[in-house]
Amino acid sequence: MTLANRITITRLSLSLVVFLLIMAGKCWSEAAALIVLIIASVSDAVDGAIARRTNTTTSFGAIADPYADKVLVMAVFLAFASIKELQVPLWAVFLILLRELTISTLRVLAALHGMVMKAEASGKIKTTLQMIAAFTIMVLTVLLFWDKDYNLPRCLVPVLKYIPSIVWWLTVVSAVFTIFSGVMYLYNHKDIIQLSWNPRRETAENKNTAIGNAGTDKIKTAGTTEGAK
Repeated sequence: MTLANRITITRLSLSLVVFLLIMAGKCWSEAAALIVLIIASVSDAVDGAIARRTNTTTSFGAIADPYADKVLVMAVFLAFASIKELQVPLWAVFLILLRELTISTLRVLAALHGMVMKAEASGKIKTTLQMIAAFTIMVLTVLLFWDKDYNLPRCLVPVLKYIPSIVWWLTVVSAVFTIFSGVMYLYNHKDIIQLSWNPRRETAENKNTAIGNAGTDKIKTAGTTEGAK
């Protein structure tokens, strides 16, 4: 296994760590989640750079790397949705999950047909917006639980009343562009969908082989019958 793939797998594991830390609902756990989220995000750039510089790009990495990004985003937003004070719009989170699962399925279909879907500009912008939203909401979550556990400094207290509105807009904007990006991917790769919808047809060579085998079986059967006579 290449170093880049090891980093990708590590990022998948960090997604679970971030999720559990956010769900813990303590100031220290939210701060730790922010640190782990930063590490996971940096690893996304590191594994790609290593793979390119060492010329060790693999089919596994082409599929697992964007998959790991999606798992990280889904873990973060699902954890945010469990915190009532943030008032995360669940419908927006659902749209984000729907898009990510749909495009992940499309990547699998492409792989089954021997193709690899490359990242597009809309996908990169989508990921950037999602990570901006995730980091901002993560910082706001730290402030929220800081106030709960230790009381915020007076200069930061006014920020608390704006947290639900900020979280709502960040999540909605991310969801809208995420869906737009998904539609662009589906349109640009509609040939993969059409190819996957059509029933698989045997090639002429396979048909000829099957006919030849059937003929051989008939001859063998005829020989056996004559021998029995």
